[in-house]
Amino acid sequence: MEAISPTALRNNLFKIIDSVIQTGIPVEIERKGHRLKIIVEEKKSKFKNLKPRNCIVGDPDELIDIKVAEWDEEKIL
Repeated sequence: MEAISPTALRNNLFKIIDSVIQTGIPVEIERKGHRLKIIVEEKKSKFKNLKPRNCIVGDPDELIDIKVAEWDEEKIL
C-alpha cells in the first residue's frame, strides 16, 4: 500500500474518508518517516467483554427439565 502525504490528505479528506468507509481498504499517511493509518473500526459486541463463569451448582442438564413447582432450594444446594 502506498502512503499519501498529509497535504494530499488535507486536500481530499472527505473523499478519502468516504472511500475507506465504502471499501474497507485502509489509507496510510506518511510524515517525517512515520506511517499512520485511517481504518474502519468494527463495532465490538458487548458480550465479548464478558468472562465465562462456572456458577452452576450441580448438573446443568438437570436445569432444563426443572419446573417451578419442583424447585426445592435446600435440595439443590
